[in-house]
Amino acid sequence: MFTIMAPVGVAKLPARLFLLFLCLTLRAGMLQFASATIQGYIGDRDMICPSVCRCDEDFIYCNDRGLSSIPSLPPSASVLYLQNNQINNPGLPTSLERQLAIRVVYLYDNELDEFPVHLPPSIRELHLQDNNIRTIPRSALARMPLLEKLHLDDNSISTVSIEDQAFADNPRLRLLFLSRNHLSSIPSGLPASLEELRLDDNRISTIPTHAFRGLSSLRCLVLDGNLLANQRIADDTFSRLANLTELSLVRNSLQTPPVNLPSAHLQRLSLQENALTHMPRGSLEGMHRLLRLDLSGNNLTTLPRGLFKDLDSLGQLLVRGNPWHCGCNLRWLYDWLHARGNTITVRGLNCHGPDRVRDMALKDLASEMEECELVRTAGTRDRVGGGGVDTSTTHTPPQGSLFTLRSKRPGLGLPDSGLDYTLSSSGVGKSLALNVKPLSHNSVRVTWSVAQPSSSFRLSWLRLGTGNAMGSITETLVRGDRREYLLTSLQPRSSYIICMVPLAASSESKGAISGDTDPDEALVCAKAETSDPTPLEEDENEDSKQMTVLPLAGIVGGATAIVSLALIFGIFCWYGHRTGHLCTRDHYTRKHSRKKKSCDDYIESGTKKDNTILEIRSPGFQMTPLAAGQPMQPKPLREDYIIHTIYPSNGTGLYKGDNHVSDAGHGTNRGYREGGIPDIDYCYT
Repeated sequence: MFTIMAPVGVAKLPARLFLLFLCLTLRAGMLQFASATIQGYIGDRDMICPSVCRCDEDFIYCNDRGLSSIPSLPPSASVLYLQNNQINNPGLPTSLERQLAIRVVYLYDNELDEFPVHLPPSIRELHLQDNNIRTIPRSALARMPLLEKLHLDDNSISTVSIEDQAFADNPRLRLLFLSRNHLSSIPSGLPASLEELRLDDNRISTIPTHAFRGLSSLRCLVLDGNLLANQRIADDTFSRLANLTELSLVRNSLQTPPVNLPSAHLQRLSLQENALTHMPRGSLEGMHRLLRLDLSGNNLTTLPRGLFKDLDSLGQLLVRGNPWHCGCNLRWLYDWLHARGNTITVRGLNCHGPDRVRDMALKDLASEMEECELVRTAGTRDRVGGGGVDTSTTHTPPQGSLFTLRSKRPGLGLPDSGLDYTLSSSGVGKSLALNVKPLSHNSVRVTWSVAQPSSSFRLSWLRLGTGNAMGSITETLVRGDRREYLLTSLQPRSSYIICMVPLAASSESKGAISGDTDPDEALVCAKAETSDPTPLEEDENEDSKQMTVLPLAGIVGGATAIVSLALIFGIFCWYGHRTGHLCTRDHYTRKHSRKKKSCDDYIESGTKKDNTILEIRSPGFQMTPLAAGQPMQPKPLREDYIIHTIYPSNGTGLYKGDNHVSDAGHGTNRGYREGGIPDIDYCYT
């Protein structure tokens, strides 16, 4: 029996081994699966996205969620969008400092009232605009040594709330925006790496010499909407910015461009919406790379010759909103624009005066500029032919000026009516000799000579009243290269005191009159008397007055006639409408068919027209068309109305449709009023 059972045990051994191997294999697989599951769970915990946010790889979008604090973030986050929430300073967790992968943080439009201190040191770009931050501590910025761009617009930062040397630990800072804050001066201690600085819409009124010291890398400077005036800007303020390419001084109180502007690399200069009244000849000198110049919204009437001599690269010139006086004073600009041709775009160079060229573009004044050339040529010929005798009084000298004011301005060195100029038609001062000569009953020619160059002259004159009383004073600025001026539209038989004072020359003119010179010492005055008008001139004046009155009378008479005709026509239309004779059959005869009627009956009656039924709402009628081609035969003794009045109109005719029924006996469907039968009383039976 033993020998029989042994082979059976040996046969079961491979099966048992196979089962053991299978169990071991399954156990190993289960252990591997569990290990993989645990590892995957841990990995998922590292990459988990906050439930209130949306994640796209390393970009975390938590903006516009109404958050009051920053949720837990995955370690791989590099760009955080947290704007438009309600996050305050306690809502910034300290764990944020350990998020070393973060490069950009958007925290604008939140409720921060202090500069955040728990930000990671890896930040390159930080947006904190539109909060209520009041201070900038150095310790908070020192935590971000890699910071390159800082946006602090629309906060409550003042000059005194910026800690001294606050940016000293940010050697990589290239962009700083402090627009729309409460700054009263340029912040001190700005890093030398700064390339763009925006300080617009603050309260900055003074820029000292050292304001931009050390900012040799600055490329763009924006100072729009401040309180800057020429007297409060140091002369060499901008000259230190040698690499500046864009300078914007919009919406300030500048009367002339600041002196010593950086010219080597400047490409965009914006001076619009200031109080510019004069552009000194050398104010744009050396700006060979300037591409865009904006002088819009100022009080400029002219530009000095040679102002654009170095603007070889200028492509845009914006000058709209200025009262340009397009006289011979701008002949040089006219030639310069035509020489540049299509290489430059000009906007707003339209004339404000004289009246004959008002609203015309300067480049279109070809004939007027030719007249300037003829006057200049004729004046030169007369002076040469006369052996040095000045005969220019026979020609009207150019009257272009910087600007003219008519007001009482005693603080600007105006003529003194208490002085005695009775025997003097000329005046001589320390640096100016003035000569006046009446030319006619209403014009005086003023000439002068100077010992030293001057940028411009202030010319003022007043008419003496009874007892030398002070009259209305007129003042104008005359360009420095002018030596004569013609006063016109003066009163006949009047005495005038005419005074002139040279103004300070530009900085490049050595030995010129300085701004510290006493105006009273440099003031030179003379007296002139206009003559009585001749009879011929009086007749011309009367004719001119009559010619002035006649157009006004014609305009008034024409307007009265038009109003009268309109009133008569209105009364006629009203009467016709009331009596029902307007657009009715009374206007038609047998010679005119129905097709020539100018009024559409359907439109006039408010009718909706289709192919089956014509129905008038009120008042009106209803028409049911007959079958096509059916003749209209009389049906005696039958009162089968084809057309009947629903609501008889008040004097309004009943009109037929446009479809003709071809019947020899009935004829055409003209109005039945031709047969003497009233439309409203007719019915076909």
